[in-house]
Amino acid sequence: MGQNRHPVIRVFDCHVARPAAGGGLEFLLLHRAPGRIYAGDWRMVGGKLEGEETAWQACIRELQEETGLVPSRLFTVPFLNRFYEWSHDRVNEIPVFLALTSGTDPTLDGEHDDFAWLSPAETARRLPWPGQRGGLDAAATLYADERLWPHLEIRVPPGPESLP
Repeated sequence: MGQNRHPVIRVFDCHVARPAAGGGLEFLLLHRAPGRIYAGDWRMVGGKLEGEETAWQACIRELQEETGLVPSRLFTVPFLNRFYEWSHDRVNEIPVFLALTSGTDPTLDGEHDDFAWLSPAETARRLPWPGQRGGLDAAATLYADERLWPHLEIRVPPGPESLP
């Protein structure tokens, strides 16, 4: 693919959630497979933008590639996971998304060897990066208060035309 059209936005975080039996949400975490970057870590769906993709389009693509899941609703979360990457001397500004699903278990790709649906508290406990935990908290807060939904929901067209 060609070069990303957003030089500041290179990657994204996507917190995948489904309704919990007792109300609220449970979040999906994926366990990174041996031999992969971040091997052994529990992570949400994430990835790099490719070509002319927007961050939300990359989110949908990676969600499908990594889990086989399609979001029933997708929201941009009013939070940026931001950190300095010393090895490249750059600041990463990572948009965060909340993808709601029907609750089907994922079909894992080769990047992951396990998954778990967890309460927000257990999800936060397993996420190693402070910015990931901050994004999770912002996603859970957004879900609990529907006032911002009309402003932050991404109206995803059905089918492949939603991707470039």
